[in-house]
Order: sequence, then structure tokens, then C-alpha cells
Amino acid sequence: MDYDEFADNILSYVKKLPADKRVSEEEYQRRLSLCRECESLRSGMCLKCGCYVELRAAKTGSRCPDVNKKW
Repeated sequence: MDYDEFADNILSYVKKLPADKRVSEEEYQRRLSLCRECESLRSGMCLKCGCYVELRAAKTGSRCPDVNKKW
């Protein structure tokens, strides 16, 4: 699987999350923006916990794994 296929799979997963399990688009973009500024982000993966931030940021109840949580 190449990078584009992988990215499409992640976005497809996020879109299929039930509305009650997914944050609003505005909150999702806010979280991703904060993650993009973090020094622990590498190629879409959080070095603090190993998650793909596009998935973690989309889910209600998810939090930034950093000690000083950004969201």
C-alpha cells in the first residue's frame, strides 16, 4: 500500500465514525493544527503514544497524550 492509499484509508475511517463518536469538523481541524505544531509529530504519527493523529483527533473522548495536553 502506498502513502496515498494509506491516507485515503485513514480519511475513510474517520468519515465512517458514528456522529456520536466523532468531534465536530471545527474541533477536528483545531486538534490537527495543534498536533502539526508539536515536536513529537513525525509523518502523521505521535511519538508520545504511537497513534496516527488523524485518527485520535477525530474521536470524542480522545486526548493529547503529552504530559501538557494540547487538547
